This record gives sequence, structure tokens and C-alpha cells, in this order.
Amino acid sequence: MNKEIKIGTRESQLALWQANKVKGLLDAQGYNTTLVPIKSEGDIDLVTPLYEIGVQGIFTKSLDIALLNGRIDIAVHSLKDVPTQLPKNIIQVAVLERGPVKDLLVYRQDTAFLDQPAYIANIATSSVRRKAQWLRKYPKHQLHNLRGNVNTRLQKLAAENWDGAIFAAAGLERINVRPSTSIELDWMLPAPAQGAVVAVCREDDDFCRQACAPFNDLATALCTRVERDFLRTLMGGCTTPISAYATISNDTIHFSGELCSIDGQQLFTIAEQAPLADAGLIGKIAAEKILAQGGDKIVAEIRNAIK
Repeated sequence: MNKEIKIGTRESQLALWQANKVKGLLDAQGYNTTLVPIKSEGDIDLVTPLYEIGVQGIFTKSLDIALLNGRIDIAVHSLKDVPTQLPKNIIQVAVLERGPVKDLLVYRQDTAFLDQPAYIANIATSSVRRKAQWLRKYPKHQLHNLRGNVNTRLQKLAAENWDGAIFAAAGLERINVRPSTSIELDWMLPAPAQGAVVAVCREDDDFCRQACAPFNDLATALCTRVERDFLRTLMGGCTTPISAYATISNDTIHFSGELCSIDGQQLFTIAEQAPLADAGLIGKIAAEKILAQGGDKIVAEIRNAIK
């Protein structure tokens, strides 16, 4: 185990937390590891909305290149940021046990505005999914683009005259920056694979594959695969208003999925369950049902809007 495993990561505090989590798991097995921070395209341009950038894997591309070039041996990502089709010669080797999956509203003063139908609140988020879900529930509210790492977004919220901003609970809680002025959005279905961390390596790297295998959480890996199958079958891409969440109980997988129009006016929902032995196609089947019910028209509209 004297061979050094170079772990690639983005430079944000959250990304480093995730990479250090993987590093700790490898170190505990006796492996020699080091972190290699790499800046991603998504961290450089903090102004353009993600859907306008139009790059699949904007937060993972730089790490993929470093991995294929041999600069790093393992890349660690938030799984929700990873394209549903991995680059050639890169494979998923471990999905860590899932963390919090819900979204949070961090508010400036209070949440009274949520119960005031006539009030036009100003809410910030960079997520197309969150914007669509929010507009469906609060169609009069104004949505504002908010880019940057977790700390940068919290600072922007404090500086702007907004009523609140939407964050993933996992991102705030993992680095202990969740404000007391936050509430969980129970009604908001999360992004596919939200709250999960993944390690990937080169397909021909048996050493790293074997090193990561012990901390691959089978339940999380299955649930996130079902969610990402749903996403891939509909249209793929993290800059789309698609939500999915799968859980396992009593040897049964339970799945919920949503496809929303960008303006929040149209919504397709589906709930499926299946025995674990038959769970492999549940995400794909759920997506195909939504498409057959008219979801294909929303998908076509979304494709035109984000070209």
C-alpha cells in the first residue's frame, strides 16, 4: 500500500470536506493518500446561470481531464453534479452513505411572507429545478440567480435585499454553516442523487477500484442509480427541473419523481415501488410513464429553452 493515491477535488470548503471524507476512509485502511485541489469551470464563472452555460458536467469536467491525464487517481464529486453518462474510461467505484437530502430556505428576517399571498417575495437560487418548484407553489415571487460556493452564496444573501435563498441541507450541514434562520422545505422533492458523494477512477485502475470498494454503500448506490436512471431517461443533465428520490424499506424500493415545466405551471408526478430484486428498471419505467402521459412535450420545451 505504499503507492500514493492522489485524490482530486474542487477547491470549495464543501468539496474539500467530501474529499477529506474519502481520504479518511482510505487512510483508515492503510493507504497513502494526498489531496489535489483543482478549479472547475463552474467555480470560475459565478455570474452566468448554469442553464445558459450549457456544459454537461461543468463541476466535474476539469477533474475528469485530470483523471484521464493521470494527474489524479480518484475524483470525488457531489453525485448530483455528475452527468448521467460518465466519460469514456471513467467508472464509478464508490457511493458513500447518503447524507441529508432535503432543500432548505435560508431567510433574511422571518418566514411570514410565505403566508402572505399578495406579497411578492424575492428568492435566490441558481437551480432550474428549485426555481420551477418554487414558482409552482409561489407563482408571484421573483427569482434571482445565485451562484458560487456555499459560503459565497450565504454572503450574497446577507448583502442583497432578498427575502431568502434555497440551499441543499447537506451542503450547509456538512461544513457546519447552516444558519438558525433556515427551515426545511418538506414539500420540495430533491434533485436526483442529492446528498450523495461519489468517488470515480479510471476504468483500468484495479488498485483504486479495490481500495474504494469497502466504503461503497449498496443502499445509497442503488437508490441514486434509480434516481439517475429516471433523470437520464427523461433527458439527463443537472440543469433541468427534474426531481427524484428513492428509499428502501422492508426489502422494497420506494420511488417518487417529478418533471416540472421551467415556469412551474405544469407538473408531472409519479410514485412507484418494487421488490429490491426487481428494482433495476424502476427509474427508467417511471420516466417512460411520465413521457407517455404528456411529459414529452415539457421535455421538448425544456430542450428548446436551454439550447
